Amino acid sequence: MSNRRSFIKKTLVSTSLLLPGGIIQARANPVKESTGEKFKPLILSTWNHGMPANDRAWEVLEKSGNLVEAVEEGVKVTELDMDNLSVGLQGLPDREGIPTLDASIMKGDGSCGSVAFVRQVKHPISLARMVMEETPHVMLAGEGARQFAISKGFPMESETLSPKAEEMYQEWKKESKYKPIINIENHDTIGMIALGPDGKLAGSCTTSGLAFKMHGRVGDSPIIGAGLYVDDEVGAATATGLGETIIRICGSFLIVELMRQGRTPQEACEEAVRRLIAKNSANIKDIQAGFLAINKDGEYGSYAVHPGFNFARHHSGGGLLIDSKSKF
Repeated sequence: MSNRRSFIKKTLVSTSLLLPGGIIQARANPVKESTGEKFKPLILSTWNHGMPANDRAWEVLEKSGNLVEAVEEGVKVTELDMDNLSVGLQGLPDREGIPTLDASIMKGDGSCGSVAFVRQVKHPISLARMVMEETPHVMLAGEGARQFAISKGFPMESETLSPKAEEMYQEWKKESKYKPIINIENHDTIGMIALGPDGKLAGSCTTSGLAFKMHGRVGDSPIIGAGLYVDDEVGAATATGLGETIIRICGSFLIVELMRQGRTPQEACEEAVRRLIAKNSANIKDIQAGFLAINKDGEYGSYAVHPGFNFARHHSGGGLLIDSKSKF
């Protein structure tokens, strides 16, 4: 298992971005940057795997103008990334050796959909969107979500573990101990939030959850208000890290409500981290969580409990990987 901090030191391959007026190159080395800037349109995603996800989302947004389609298609890139062990069916399994997936999607008008504890579905984010658009419900879970997927023509994938996941699962079984390690690829959700040129907002979130979790465990990612929250009147927020701690403070909803009260995205993210630390002070050294937010004016912010969290930003000037500030 490689440490997330080592990823920050690596240079990602630059990608060409087709923009009105010409071709520019996206920078993939993380940088320190203030958050006083404003951009519209703007796409933000958690972690370094947000770079290719943002590239795809931007491509879709330019082509179709559909913000929901953009945030869905963007994170689908990560759901298929065989090198990512925290998103998609290739992710690390639960303690029974079964990969189970969670996802959510939300529009700024309050429309939302999510799926939790889903098996054999390659793209849970697409299933979450179908829940939003084609059912009267917000969340489907477990076998019910799988049956809904089958009824909508989703192919059922094999539950054979990816080679990397199988190797790590067999190693874990030697002692079968469970203890999350911060900034390590076992709970690094991709959350994406986006602001369109018309001021509308949307977001998506998808994960395979904590590695070697109890069978049936669900984290913050599919819970509207915890892992993701979007409101066209205010802004959007998403979260990553140890989901239980994020659920306890309704992290993403909290951030949006703080922005509604006049806080900047940066100030709101920092307050959410303070609340999370207060609720988990006894073992905070072992807990990582990070928040990412954008307001309707295109200002953005991020904050984490510990160093190591980064996020990808994409606007008309290109793409960038940015190191988040942290409390400790």
